[in-house]
Amino acid sequence: MEFGFTTAAYVVAAVLFILSLGGLSNQESAKRAVWYGIVGMALAVFATLAGPGSGLWLLSLLLIAGGGFIGTYVAQRVQMTEMPQLVAAMHSLVGLAAVFVGFNAHFELGRVLLMDDTGKKALEGFAALLAKKSSAEISILRVELFLGIFIGAITFTGSVIAYGKLAGKVTSAATKLPGGHMLNAGAAALSFLCLIWYFNTGGFFPLFLMTLASLFIGYHLIMGIGGADMPVVVSMLNSYSGWAAAAIGFSLGNDLLIVVGALVGSSGAILSYIMCKAMNRHFVSVILGGFGGPQGEQMAVEGEMIAIEADGVSAALNDADSVIIIPGYGMAVAQAQQAVSELTRKLRAQGKEVRFAIHPVAGRLPGHMNVLLAEAKVPYDIVLEMDEINEDFPETDVAIVIGSNDIVNPAAQDDPNSPIAGMPVLECWKAKQVFVSKRGQGTGYSGIENPLFFKENTRMFYGDAKASLDKLLPMIN
Repeated sequence: MEFGFTTAAYVVAAVLFILSLGGLSNQESAKRAVWYGIVGMALAVFATLAGPGSGLWLLSLLLIAGGGFIGTYVAQRVQMTEMPQLVAAMHSLVGLAAVFVGFNAHFELGRVLLMDDTGKKALEGFAALLAKKSSAEISILRVELFLGIFIGAITFTGSVIAYGKLAGKVTSAATKLPGGHMLNAGAAALSFLCLIWYFNTGGFFPLFLMTLASLFIGYHLIMGIGGADMPVVVSMLNSYSGWAAAAIGFSLGNDLLIVVGALVGSSGAILSYIMCKAMNRHFVSVILGGFGGPQGEQMAVEGEMIAIEADGVSAALNDADSVIIIPGYGMAVAQAQQAVSELTRKLRAQGKEVRFAIHPVAGRLPGHMNVLLAEAKVPYDIVLEMDEINEDFPETDVAIVIGSNDIVNPAAQDDPNSPIAGMPVLECWKAKQVFVSKRGQGTGYSGIENPLFFKENTRMFYGDAKASLDKLLPMIN
Protein backbone atom coordinates (compact mmCIF):
# COMPACT_ATOMS: atom_id res chain seq x y z
CA MET A 1 0.00 0.00 0.00
CA GLU A 2 2.79 2.38 0.99
CA PHE A 3 4.72 1.67 -2.18
CA GLY A 4 1.59 2.16 -4.31
CA PHE A 5 0.76 5.54 -2.77
CA THR A 6 4.35 6.78 -3.00
CA THR A 7 4.68 5.69 -6.62
CA ALA A 8 1.39 7.33 -7.60
CA ALA A 9 2.30 10.52 -5.76
CA TYR A 10 5.71 10.62 -7.47
CA VAL A 11 4.08 10.22 -10.89
CA VAL A 12 1.69 13.12 -10.22
CA ALA A 13 4.54 15.26 -8.85
CA ALA A 14 6.67 14.51 -11.91
CA VAL A 15 3.82 15.59 -14.21
CA LEU A 16 3.42 18.82 -12.21
CA PHE A 17 7.14 19.53 -12.51
CA ILE A 18 7.01 19.01 -16.27
CA LEU A 19 4.01 21.37 -16.51
CA SER A 20 5.90 23.86 -14.36
CA LEU A 21 8.94 23.86 -16.63
CA GLY A 22 6.77 24.13 -19.72
CA GLY A 23 4.80 27.04 -18.30
CA LEU A 24 7.92 29.01 -17.43
CA SER A 25 8.66 29.42 -21.14
CA ASN A 26 5.87 31.99 -21.42
CA GLN A 27 5.40 35.14 -19.34
CA GLU A 28 1.63 34.83 -19.20
CA SER A 29 1.70 31.25 -17.90
CA ALA A 30 4.69 31.67 -15.57
CA LYS A 31 2.65 32.40 -12.43
CA ARG A 32 0.55 29.29 -12.91
CA ALA A 33 3.69 27.30 -13.65
CA VAL A 34 5.24 28.35 -10.34
CA TRP A 35 2.19 27.02 -8.50
CA TYR A 36 2.49 23.73 -10.36
CA GLY A 37 6.03 23.46 -9.03
CA ILE A 38 5.01 24.37 -5.48
CA VAL A 39 2.22 21.80 -5.38
CA GLY A 40 4.43 19.15 -6.98
CA MET A 41 7.20 19.68 -4.44
CA ALA A 42 4.76 19.67 -1.50
CA LEU A 43 3.27 16.39 -2.76
CA ALA A 44 6.74 14.88 -3.25
CA VAL A 45 7.82 15.79 0.28
CA PHE A 46 4.63 14.42 1.81
CA ALA A 47 4.87 11.17 -0.16
CA THR A 48 8.49 10.73 0.93
CA LEU A 49 7.69 11.33 4.60
CA ALA A 50 4.71 8.99 4.50
CA GLY A 51 6.23 6.34 2.25
CA PRO A 52 8.43 3.28 2.90
CA GLY A 53 11.34 3.83 5.24
CA SER A 54 9.75 6.89 6.83
CA GLY A 55 10.89 7.83 10.29
CA LEU A 56 12.37 10.59 12.42
CA TRP A 57 9.18 12.58 11.92
CA LEU A 58 10.00 15.19 14.55
CA LEU A 59 13.43 15.91 13.09
CA SER A 60 12.01 16.00 9.56
CA LEU A 61 9.26 18.44 10.51
CA LEU A 62 11.74 20.65 12.38
CA LEU A 63 14.03 20.76 9.36
CA ILE A 64 11.13 21.54 7.02
CA ALA A 65 9.92 24.31 9.31
CA GLY A 66 13.43 25.72 9.62
CA GLY A 67 13.95 25.63 5.87
CA GLY A 68 10.57 27.21 5.26
CA PHE A 69 11.33 30.02 7.71
CA ILE A 70 14.72 30.73 6.14
CA GLY A 71 13.22 30.63 2.64
CA THR A 72 10.47 33.07 3.60
CA TYR A 73 12.95 35.40 5.27
CA VAL A 74 15.27 35.38 2.24
CA ALA A 75 12.40 35.85 -0.24
CA GLN A 76 11.20 38.94 1.62
CA ARG A 77 14.64 40.54 1.84
CA VAL A 78 16.26 39.71 -1.49
CA GLN A 79 15.79 42.37 -4.17
CA MET A 80 15.31 41.52 -7.85
CA THR A 81 18.85 42.79 -8.47
CA GLU A 82 20.12 40.04 -6.18
CA MET A 83 18.26 37.18 -7.84
CA PRO A 84 21.30 35.95 -9.81
CA GLN A 85 23.30 35.71 -6.58
CA LEU A 86 20.41 33.94 -4.86
CA VAL A 87 20.12 31.39 -7.68
CA ALA A 88 23.86 30.70 -7.50
CA ALA A 89 23.60 30.27 -3.72
CA MET A 90 20.71 27.82 -4.10
CA HIS A 91 22.73 25.79 -6.59
CA SER A 92 25.56 25.55 -4.08
CA LEU A 93 23.16 24.07 -1.52
CA VAL A 94 21.97 21.43 -3.99
CA GLY A 95 25.57 20.46 -4.70
CA LEU A 96 26.42 20.29 -1.01
CA ALA A 97 23.33 18.17 -0.34
CA ALA A 98 24.43 15.74 -3.06
CA VAL A 99 27.85 15.43 -1.41
CA PHE A 100 26.36 14.76 2.03
CA VAL A 101 23.81 12.26 0.72
CA GLY A 102 26.54 10.48 -1.23
CA PHE A 103 28.77 10.18 1.82
CA ASN A 104 25.84 8.98 3.91
CA ALA A 105 25.04 6.32 1.30
CA HIS A 106 28.69 5.20 1.39
CA PHE A 107 28.72 4.87 5.17
CA GLU A 108 25.35 3.09 5.20
CA LEU A 109 26.57 0.67 2.54
CA GLY A 110 29.65 -0.11 4.62
CA ARG A 111 27.49 -0.76 7.69
CA VAL A 112 25.15 -3.09 5.81
CA LEU A 113 27.97 -5.08 4.24
CA LEU A 114 29.40 -5.84 7.67
CA MET A 115 26.11 -7.38 8.89
CA ASP A 116 25.21 -11.05 8.81
CA ASP A 117 22.01 -12.31 7.17
CA THR A 118 20.07 -12.18 10.44
CA GLY A 119 20.91 -8.54 10.99
CA LYS A 120 20.04 -7.64 7.41
CA LYS A 121 16.52 -9.06 7.78
CA ALA A 122 15.73 -6.50 10.50
CA LEU A 123 16.75 -3.50 8.39
CA GLU A 124 14.27 -0.92 7.09
CA GLY A 125 14.23 1.84 4.51
CA PHE A 126 17.39 2.54 2.50
CA ALA A 127 19.42 0.03 4.49
CA ALA A 128 16.95 -2.73 3.59
CA LEU A 129 17.26 -1.75 -0.05
CA LEU A 130 21.03 -2.05 0.19
CA ALA A 131 20.79 -5.45 1.88
CA LYS A 132 18.92 -6.89 -1.12
CA LYS A 133 21.50 -5.78 -3.69
CA SER A 134 23.79 -8.26 -5.40
CA SER A 135 27.53 -7.68 -5.69
CA ALA A 136 27.07 -6.33 -9.24
CA GLU A 137 24.37 -3.93 -8.07
CA ILE A 138 26.60 -2.74 -5.24
CA SER A 139 29.36 -2.01 -7.75
CA ILE A 140 26.92 0.03 -9.82
CA LEU A 141 25.78 1.83 -6.67
CA ARG A 142 29.36 2.84 -5.92
CA VAL A 143 29.70 4.39 -9.36
CA GLU A 144 26.40 6.23 -8.92
CA LEU A 145 27.22 7.73 -5.55
CA PHE A 146 30.75 8.54 -6.72
CA LEU A 147 29.36 10.52 -9.66
CA GLY A 148 26.81 12.21 -7.40
CA ILE A 149 29.53 13.42 -5.05
CA PHE A 150 31.82 14.40 -7.94
CA ILE A 151 29.20 16.55 -9.70
CA GLY A 152 27.84 17.86 -6.40
CA ALA A 153 31.25 19.02 -5.18
CA ILE A 154 31.95 20.81 -8.48
CA THR A 155 28.53 22.44 -8.27
CA PHE A 156 29.10 23.54 -4.67
CA THR A 157 32.42 25.38 -5.05
CA GLY A 158 31.55 26.58 -8.56
CA SER A 159 28.31 28.10 -7.30
CA VAL A 160 30.04 29.74 -4.33
CA ILE A 161 32.52 31.41 -6.68
CA ALA A 162 29.70 32.39 -9.06
CA TYR A 163 27.88 33.96 -6.13
CA GLY A 164 31.04 35.87 -5.20
CA LYS A 165 31.50 37.17 -8.75
CA LEU A 166 27.86 38.21 -9.09
CA ALA A 167 27.84 39.88 -5.68
CA GLY A 168 31.08 41.73 -6.35
CA LYS A 169 32.91 39.88 -3.56
CA VAL A 170 35.20 38.13 -6.05
CA THR A 171 36.79 39.74 -9.09
CA SER A 172 34.69 39.34 -12.23
CA ALA A 173 37.82 39.00 -14.38
CA ALA A 174 38.83 35.57 -15.66
CA THR A 175 41.51 34.37 -13.22
CA LYS A 176 43.49 31.15 -13.42
CA LEU A 177 46.27 29.70 -11.31
CA PRO A 178 49.63 29.02 -13.00
CA GLY A 179 49.14 25.93 -15.11
CA GLY A 180 45.60 26.88 -16.12
CA HIS A 181 43.77 24.07 -17.85
CA MET A 182 46.45 21.52 -16.93
CA LEU A 183 45.46 21.83 -13.27
CA ASN A 184 41.83 21.10 -14.14
CA ALA A 185 42.86 18.18 -16.35
CA GLY A 186 45.09 16.83 -13.60
CA ALA A 187 42.31 17.04 -11.02
CA ALA A 188 39.91 15.32 -13.44
CA ALA A 189 42.45 12.55 -14.11
CA LEU A 190 42.97 12.09 -10.38
CA SER A 191 39.20 11.80 -9.91
CA PHE A 192 39.02 9.12 -12.60
CA LEU A 193 41.79 7.12 -10.93
CA CYS A 194 39.92 7.47 -7.63
CA LEU A 195 36.81 6.08 -9.33
CA ILE A 196 38.69 2.93 -10.34
CA TRP A 197 40.22 2.70 -6.88
CA TYR A 198 36.87 3.13 -5.14
CA PHE A 199 35.07 0.76 -7.53
CA ASN A 200 37.51 -2.04 -6.64
CA THR A 201 37.96 -1.42 -2.92
CA GLY A 202 34.95 0.54 -1.67
CA GLY A 203 37.28 2.43 0.69
CA PHE A 204 36.61 5.91 2.00
CA PHE A 205 39.97 7.48 1.15
CA PRO A 206 39.58 7.47 -2.69
CA LEU A 207 36.11 8.97 -2.23
CA PHE A 208 37.53 11.68 0.02
CA LEU A 209 40.45 12.38 -2.33
CA MET A 210 38.08 12.68 -5.29
CA THR A 211 35.93 15.11 -3.31
CA LEU A 212 38.91 17.40 -2.72
CA ALA A 213 39.83 17.24 -6.41
CA SER A 214 36.30 18.02 -7.57
CA LEU A 215 35.98 20.89 -5.08
CA PHE A 216 39.10 22.36 -6.67
CA ILE A 217 37.74 21.81 -10.19
CA GLY A 218 34.56 23.72 -9.36
CA TYR A 219 36.54 26.60 -7.84
CA HIS A 220 39.11 26.86 -10.62
CA LEU A 221 36.66 26.40 -13.50
CA ILE A 222 34.43 29.30 -12.46
CA MET A 223 37.33 31.54 -11.43
CA GLY A 224 38.59 31.12 -14.99
CA ILE A 225 35.35 32.44 -16.54
CA GLY A 226 34.98 36.19 -17.01
CA GLY A 227 32.03 38.40 -16.16
CA ALA A 228 30.74 38.54 -19.74
CA ASP A 229 29.92 34.83 -19.58
CA MET A 230 28.35 34.73 -16.10
CA PRO A 231 24.74 34.28 -17.33
CA VAL A 232 25.87 31.09 -19.07
CA VAL A 233 27.66 30.00 -15.90
CA VAL A 234 24.49 30.38 -13.82
CA SER A 235 22.43 28.17 -16.14
CA MET A 236 25.34 25.72 -16.46
CA LEU A 237 25.54 25.33 -12.68
CA ASN A 238 21.78 24.83 -12.68
CA SER A 239 22.36 21.92 -15.05
CA TYR A 240 25.12 20.52 -12.85
CA SER A 241 22.87 20.60 -9.79
CA GLY A 242 20.24 18.64 -11.70
CA TRP A 243 22.65 15.91 -12.78
CA ALA A 244 24.01 15.68 -9.23
CA ALA A 245 20.45 15.17 -7.97
CA ALA A 246 19.77 12.55 -10.65
CA ALA A 247 22.93 10.61 -9.74
CA ILE A 248 21.99 10.64 -6.07
CA GLY A 249 18.46 9.56 -7.05
CA PHE A 250 19.94 6.44 -8.62
CA SER A 251 21.95 5.81 -5.44
CA LEU A 252 18.88 6.13 -3.23
CA GLY A 253 16.58 4.29 -5.62
CA ASN A 254 14.30 7.35 -5.69
CA ASP A 255 12.50 7.57 -9.03
CA LEU A 256 11.22 11.11 -8.55
CA LEU A 257 14.67 12.44 -7.71
CA ILE A 258 15.96 10.85 -10.91
CA VAL A 259 13.18 12.40 -13.00
CA VAL A 260 13.47 15.86 -11.42
CA GLY A 261 17.26 15.81 -11.64
CA ALA A 262 17.09 14.85 -15.31
CA LEU A 263 14.56 17.61 -16.01
CA VAL A 264 16.67 20.27 -14.29
CA GLY A 265 19.91 18.97 -15.75
CA SER A 266 18.69 18.77 -19.33
CA SER A 267 16.79 22.07 -19.25
CA GLY A 268 19.82 23.85 -17.78
CA ALA A 269 22.10 22.34 -20.42
CA ILE A 270 19.71 23.32 -23.23
CA LEU A 271 19.43 26.87 -21.89
CA SER A 272 23.22 27.13 -21.62
CA TYR A 273 23.56 25.97 -25.22
CA ILE A 274 20.95 28.48 -26.42
CA MET A 275 22.73 31.32 -24.63
CA CYS A 276 26.13 30.26 -25.95
CA LYS A 277 24.68 30.30 -29.45
CA ALA A 278 23.22 33.76 -28.81
CA MET A 279 26.65 34.94 -27.63
CA ASN A 280 28.57 33.16 -30.42
CA ARG A 281 30.36 31.09 -27.80
CA HIS A 282 31.37 27.45 -27.89
CA PHE A 283 29.68 25.65 -25.01
CA VAL A 284 32.68 23.51 -24.12
CA SER A 285 35.01 26.52 -24.24
CA VAL A 286 32.84 28.45 -21.81
CA ILE A 287 32.68 25.49 -19.42
CA LEU A 288 36.46 25.15 -19.52
CA GLY A 289 36.96 28.84 -18.87
CA GLY A 290 38.09 29.64 -22.39
CA PHE A 291 36.43 33.04 -22.62
CA GLY A 292 35.88 36.16 -20.60
CA GLY A 293 39.40 37.57 -20.67
CA PRO A 294 41.30 39.72 -23.17
CA GLN A 295 42.25 37.92 -26.37
CA GLY A 296 44.91 40.44 -27.51
CA GLU A 297 45.50 44.17 -27.80
CA GLN A 298 42.09 45.76 -28.19
CA MET A 299 41.25 48.59 -30.59
CA ALA A 300 41.68 52.10 -29.22
CA VAL A 301 38.43 53.99 -28.72
CA GLU A 302 38.39 57.44 -30.34
CA GLY A 303 36.19 60.41 -29.61
CA GLU A 304 34.64 61.64 -26.39
CA MET A 305 31.54 61.00 -24.36
CA ILE A 306 29.04 63.84 -24.67
CA ALA A 307 26.63 64.36 -21.81
CA ILE A 308 23.01 65.50 -22.13
CA GLU A 309 20.45 66.67 -19.60
CA ALA A 310 16.82 65.62 -19.15
CA ASP A 311 15.45 68.51 -21.21
CA GLY A 312 17.47 67.43 -24.25
CA VAL A 313 16.28 63.83 -23.92
CA SER A 314 12.66 64.90 -23.48
CA ALA A 315 12.81 67.12 -26.57
CA ALA A 316 14.05 64.21 -28.68
CA LEU A 317 11.40 61.85 -27.27
CA ASN A 318 8.59 64.35 -27.82
CA ASP A 319 9.63 64.70 -31.47
CA ALA A 320 10.19 60.97 -32.06
CA ASP A 321 7.70 58.63 -33.68
CA SER A 322 9.45 55.35 -32.80
CA VAL A 323 11.39 54.48 -29.65
CA ILE A 324 13.22 51.32 -28.62
CA ILE A 325 14.20 50.85 -24.97
CA ILE A 326 17.06 48.50 -24.10
CA PRO A 327 17.08 47.56 -20.39
CA GLY A 328 20.08 46.11 -18.58
CA TYR A 329 21.41 45.34 -15.15
CA GLY A 330 21.69 49.05 -14.33
CA MET A 331 17.91 49.32 -14.51
CA ALA A 332 17.63 46.49 -12.02
CA VAL A 333 20.16 48.06 -9.66
CA ALA A 334 18.34 51.39 -9.70
CA GLN A 335 14.91 49.72 -9.34
CA ALA A 336 13.86 51.85 -12.31
CA GLN A 337 11.42 49.43 -13.95
CA GLN A 338 8.34 51.28 -12.67
CA ALA A 339 9.66 54.59 -14.02
CA VAL A 340 10.41 52.89 -17.33
CA SER A 341 6.87 51.54 -17.41
CA GLU A 342 5.45 55.01 -16.76
CA LEU A 343 7.64 56.50 -19.50
CA THR A 344 6.36 53.83 -21.87
CA ARG A 345 2.76 54.58 -20.94
CA LYS A 346 3.15 58.33 -21.54
CA LEU A 347 4.89 57.87 -24.88
CA ARG A 348 2.33 55.36 -26.12
CA ALA A 349 -0.48 57.70 -25.03
CA GLN A 350 0.93 60.19 -27.55
CA GLY A 351 0.62 57.57 -30.29
CA LYS A 352 4.33 56.80 -30.46
CA GLU A 353 5.58 53.30 -31.18
CA VAL A 354 7.49 52.09 -28.12
CA ARG A 355 9.10 48.67 -27.92
CA PHE A 356 11.67 46.90 -25.75
CA ALA A 357 14.69 45.04 -27.09
CA ILE A 358 15.80 42.14 -24.86
CA HIS A 359 19.16 40.48 -25.37
CA PRO A 360 19.27 36.76 -24.41
CA VAL A 361 21.87 37.48 -21.71
CA ALA A 362 20.73 40.92 -20.54
CA GLY A 363 21.34 41.32 -16.82
CA ARG A 364 23.09 38.54 -14.95
CA LEU A 365 20.47 35.84 -15.22
CA PRO A 366 18.48 34.50 -18.19
CA GLY A 367 15.10 36.26 -18.32
CA HIS A 368 16.14 38.85 -15.72
CA MET A 369 14.84 41.83 -17.72
CA ASN A 370 11.62 40.07 -18.73
CA VAL A 371 10.78 39.46 -15.08
CA LEU A 372 11.43 43.09 -14.13
CA LEU A 373 9.30 44.45 -16.97
CA ALA A 374 6.48 42.01 -16.20
CA GLU A 375 6.63 43.14 -12.57
CA ALA A 376 6.20 46.74 -13.77
CA LYS A 377 3.17 45.78 -15.91
CA VAL A 378 4.83 46.47 -19.25
CA PRO A 379 2.66 44.82 -21.97
CA TYR A 380 4.12 41.51 -23.11
CA ASP A 381 3.51 42.20 -26.78
CA ILE A 382 5.98 45.11 -26.95
CA VAL A 383 8.81 43.17 -25.27
CA LEU A 384 10.76 41.63 -28.14
CA GLU A 385 13.81 39.39 -28.36
CA MET A 386 16.99 40.49 -30.14
CA ASP A 387 16.32 38.52 -33.32
CA GLU A 388 12.83 40.05 -33.61
CA ILE A 389 13.88 43.70 -33.36
CA ASN A 390 17.54 44.10 -34.34
CA GLU A 391 16.77 44.93 -37.97
CA ASP A 392 14.45 47.77 -36.94
CA PHE A 393 17.08 50.09 -35.42
CA PRO A 394 17.89 51.93 -38.70
CA GLU A 395 14.24 53.05 -38.92
CA THR A 396 14.07 54.01 -35.22
CA ASP A 397 14.15 57.64 -34.13
CA VAL A 398 15.40 57.15 -30.57
CA ALA A 399 17.06 54.23 -28.79
CA ILE A 400 17.33 54.45 -25.01
CA VAL A 401 19.89 52.24 -23.29
CA ILE A 402 19.26 51.87 -19.57
CA GLY A 403 22.17 50.34 -17.70
CA SER A 404 23.50 48.05 -20.44
CA ASN A 405 27.05 47.65 -21.67
CA ASP A 406 28.17 44.42 -23.33
CA ILE A 407 24.89 43.68 -25.11
CA VAL A 408 25.07 47.01 -27.02
CA ASN A 409 28.83 47.06 -27.57
CA PRO A 410 29.82 47.45 -31.26
CA ALA A 411 33.30 46.12 -30.40
CA ALA A 412 31.72 42.67 -30.61
CA GLN A 413 31.49 43.24 -34.37
CA ASP A 414 34.40 45.60 -35.00
CA ASP A 415 37.23 44.40 -32.74
CA PRO A 416 38.43 40.80 -33.20
CA ASN A 417 40.56 41.10 -30.04
CA SER A 418 37.66 42.08 -27.83
CA PRO A 419 36.70 39.51 -25.15
CA ILE A 420 33.18 39.59 -26.64
CA ALA A 421 34.27 39.40 -30.29
CA GLY A 422 31.63 37.68 -32.41
CA MET A 423 28.91 37.98 -29.79
CA PRO A 424 25.57 39.06 -31.35
CA VAL A 425 24.60 42.44 -29.91
CA LEU A 426 21.71 44.88 -30.17
CA GLU A 427 22.74 47.30 -32.93
CA CYS A 428 21.24 50.36 -31.30
CA TRP A 429 23.93 52.69 -32.73
CA LYS A 430 22.10 52.43 -36.06
CA ALA A 431 19.18 54.43 -34.63
CA LYS A 432 19.01 58.14 -35.43
CA GLN A 433 19.69 59.09 -31.80
CA VAL A 434 20.93 57.03 -28.87
CA PHE A 435 20.63 58.02 -25.23
CA VAL A 436 22.55 55.99 -22.65
CA SER A 437 21.39 56.16 -19.03
CA LYS A 438 24.48 55.36 -16.97
CA ARG A 439 25.80 56.18 -13.51
CA GLY A 440 29.23 57.26 -14.71
CA GLN A 441 31.99 56.66 -17.22
CA GLY A 442 33.05 53.25 -15.89
CA THR A 443 33.34 50.17 -18.07
CA GLY A 444 30.71 48.13 -16.24
CA TYR A 445 30.69 44.62 -14.81
CA SER A 446 32.79 42.89 -17.46
CA GLY A 447 35.39 45.67 -17.63
CA ILE A 448 35.14 46.09 -21.42
CA GLU A 449 35.24 49.57 -22.97
CA ASN A 450 32.21 50.40 -25.15
CA PRO A 451 32.74 52.45 -28.34
CA LEU A 452 28.98 53.11 -28.47
CA PHE A 453 29.39 55.78 -25.79
CA PHE A 454 31.78 57.73 -28.06
CA LYS A 455 29.70 57.70 -31.28
CA GLU A 456 28.45 60.98 -32.77
CA ASN A 457 24.77 60.10 -32.43
CA THR A 458 25.12 58.95 -28.79
CA ARG A 459 24.53 61.14 -25.76
CA MET A 460 25.23 60.10 -22.16
CA PHE A 461 22.36 60.71 -19.73
CA TYR A 462 24.37 60.40 -16.53
CA GLY A 463 22.92 59.57 -13.13
CA ASP A 464 20.97 56.93 -11.29
CA ALA A 465 18.48 55.47 -13.77
CA LYS A 466 15.43 55.91 -11.54
CA ALA A 467 16.35 59.47 -10.55
CA SER A 468 17.08 60.38 -14.18
CA LEU A 469 13.77 58.97 -15.40
CA ASP A 470 11.84 60.63 -12.57
CA LYS A 471 13.34 63.93 -13.69
CA LEU A 472 12.50 63.18 -17.33
CA LEU A 473 8.89 62.03 -16.90
CA PRO A 474 7.27 65.45 -16.18
CA MET A 475 8.87 66.81 -19.37
CA ILE A 476 7.13 64.26 -21.60
CA ASN A 477 4.08 66.09 -23.00
